[in-house]
Amino acid sequence: MTVTCCEKYRSGFEFAQEEIEQAVKNKRLLSMEIEFSQKCNFRCPYCYVPEHTPREGELTKEELKDVIAQAVALGAKKIIILGGEPMIYPNLMEMVRYIRDLGARVELFTNGSRLTTETAKELFALKVKVVMKMNTFDKKLQDILSGRKGANKIIEAALNSLLAAGYPSDEKLLGISTIICRDNVDELPDMWRWLRKKNIEPYFEMITPQGSATNNVWLSVDLKKTQELFETIAEIDRIEFGHDWDPQPPLVGSRCLRHQFSCLVNSYGIVMPCVGVTIPVGDVRKRKLKDIIADSEVIQDLRDYRHTIKGPCAKCENADHCYGCRGAAYQITGDYLASDPMCWRNRERLGEIESLPLDVADMIPQHPPMKLADSLIAVSGSDATVDFTVSADCPFVDSNGFLDESAYLEIIAQAIATLHGFRTDRHNTNKIQGLLLGAKRLEIFGNARVGEVLRSTISRYAEYGDFVIIKGTVSRNGSVLAQGELKVWRSLGGVSADALEGADIREKRK
Repeated sequence: MTVTCCEKYRSGFEFAQEEIEQAVKNKRLLSMEIEFSQKCNFRCPYCYVPEHTPREGELTKEELKDVIAQAVALGAKKIIILGGEPMIYPNLMEMVRYIRDLGARVELFTNGSRLTTETAKELFALKVKVVMKMNTFDKKLQDILSGRKGANKIIEAALNSLLAAGYPSDEKLLGISTIICRDNVDELPDMWRWLRKKNIEPYFEMITPQGSATNNVWLSVDLKKTQELFETIAEIDRIEFGHDWDPQPPLVGSRCLRHQFSCLVNSYGIVMPCVGVTIPVGDVRKRKLKDIIADSEVIQDLRDYRHTIKGPCAKCENADHCYGCRGAAYQITGDYLASDPMCWRNRERLGEIESLPLDVADMIPQHPPMKLADSLIAVSGSDATVDFTVSADCPFVDSNGFLDESAYLEIIAQAIATLHGFRTDRHNTNKIQGLLLGAKRLEIFGNARVGEVLRSTISRYAEYGDFVIIKGTVSRNGSVLAQGELKVWRSLGGVSADALEGADIREKRK
């Protein structure tokens, strides 16, 4: 499995700041990452793709071409091909030619499999930027970090083919993708020097704790050791090669703000912010990419990072051009807007970084016994999952210990309030006001009783200005007990609650 790193820069991003700002403003793209397939012949112990991923139902060649064309129409100047292993995808070269014919650049991440001298020459002719996997000079360790015996020979042969074809040159760039782990960290300064001297771009990246990496903790590096590595290489780069940059995670010599102008489309058509923020925000088989980008609250939150990132990262002196690794923040805390626990600048402030699940006590206005919600379990944009315990003192419990059906509406409403409380500053007294206007299509399928744990999942169904329709379910052990739609007003447009009092009454009568 190839591993992508975030956008490189020399004196900033390869895209001008003005371009990035326009992409944010107009909800457009400058690049897009895409998987043609998740099939791979390596088994890297740090791969971001879970081991047991279905291989059926991947996008067809025609579907891939369609979404690429949509991305280019949205402004994407570069398409980044990930995997699985792209070189074993049977239609790779046809897809590369298609992208180039659309006028977009191509960046290809590969482990080198099937990268022959002839293929290397064709990639060179098409001006494809190739980023090769190479984690170490140690042949045995390279095989271990690739999960395949003989991987070192594959990588070495592919690199030689690329060099023979003319890589690297001004228009045909060559990069080396390297993960930072416990077994290779000491050799990385020398490896950086070696790559710089060959005019090969080094892509050194911290491992995001997801996928296979979660089962291979032997890879992890102490934050202090990581910081020392970044600072050592920064000094080498400044003194020996004239590259001046401030060390900051997760990338050595570069920074990640890819969410300003990019997204990932995986091989099943699911759109996500990146390989680390594994929150599905849309399906290209069901909606146009343009609409997914424009409507995704998660993507807009990340693009508005200066106002949405929480905790120490929001207060950091580098906040104007860094927000840590969003993937690490999401995978560790469950919150894509949390501060990055893997940043050494946060090492002494980990207590300020919240992780899900969270007690909801300070998120909602209700107090016992009307407070039914217990814990916020998951959040993704306008979706949330909240747990509730049916207590004996709950006013909705009858003399036999059963929960009255009217409580389901209150449970969904408190889940909505929990999400709102989580997304706003809970210490700010000037919170946005809201009003429940009523419910429709509320269906009851079962009952609950004292002592049982219920789970409510909510998601935004539609939005009309300050008015939002939210779908909610209440379940027990995966079995749905109730579901319905709630209409909510938020004070985003300055409408007073008094003006909606009549509307509130009318909705409840429906």
